[in-house]
Amino acid sequence: MSKKGVLLANIGTPDQPQSKEVKEYLKKFLGDPRVIDKPRWQWLPILHGIILNTRPKKSAELYKSIWQKDGSPLLIYTQRQAKLLQSRFPDKSIKFGMAYSHPSISHSLAEFENEGITDVTIVPLYPQYSTSTTAAINDAVFKHYLKQENMPSLHLIREFTAHPKYIDLLRKQIQDGINQYHPDLLVFSYHGIPVSYVEKGDPYQEQCQLTTDAVFDDFSIDIPYRVCYQSKFGPDEWLTPALDATLKQLPKQGVKNVLVITPGFVSDCVETIEEIESENYGYFMESGGESFNYIHPFNDNELFIDLLEDLVLNR
Repeated sequence: MSKKGVLLANIGTPDQPQSKEVKEYLKKFLGDPRVIDKPRWQWLPILHGIILNTRPKKSAELYKSIWQKDGSPLLIYTQRQAKLLQSRFPDKSIKFGMAYSHPSISHSLAEFENEGITDVTIVPLYPQYSTSTTAAINDAVFKHYLKQENMPSLHLIREFTAHPKYIDLLRKQIQDGINQYHPDLLVFSYHGIPVSYVEKGDPYQEQCQLTTDAVFDDFSIDIPYRVCYQSKFGPDEWLTPALDATLKQLPKQGVKNVLVITPGFVSDCVETIEEIESENYGYFMESGGESFNYIHPFNDNELFIDLLEDLVLNR
């Protein structure tokens, strides 16, 4: 009988909120063609000549603002998710790995090999598939096995865009948030990607819309909602409408109380805590907003672990 393992996989986070560690992380992250889809001759001089000499210091300050006693929130919650899922599967080995930081995906897969695991399920912690996230994680998995003589049976979870447990949990968060804050508008904020990726076939935007549509299938709220995209990087055209620009305009349109949810994130990280609760909060309030509230990701919610359990059981 085969011994089975499950790997929860994420993109990663710097080891420390210091310029050196952030630079090392960004070097791997932004150096991946999956993340920045530009000719290497064009992009690498920009990355190594400009970005890695200017951005790490600024980014380190952002990470410092969210850092907790035990480290990065993303790392902390991913660890907890793996631990909680392990309690659901005492007969399996549950680990987590990061595409661009520690513990690496390769390191965790090697641990499976040392344990004699012959059947591995990979669960990228991204509800919507994108070449810049899920595909990058799969690349790290396959790269590990390129030099291995013996591969386990691999099962890759592609996405859980409209999984019933995922949608039900989003609905619960939304209804609880509306009941508590009584907003004028609900804003769905998904992480953006360049328009060129979509034009080449990346299904991410379509899946974001599928998630949003699934939430309101047999579920209604008494306020309007909008879909936006955040975290634009670089001069290229990204998916719109942009969250920051939208929040700056809403008070002028009479929307003074907003509730923001980020369905594409399952754990708090710099893009949720700093970018949403600090940067975008500031844009909205400085533009005349009166109340800005944010629904945090699932983090270590047991209902999210129910979803992960279901993904593993029905891979």
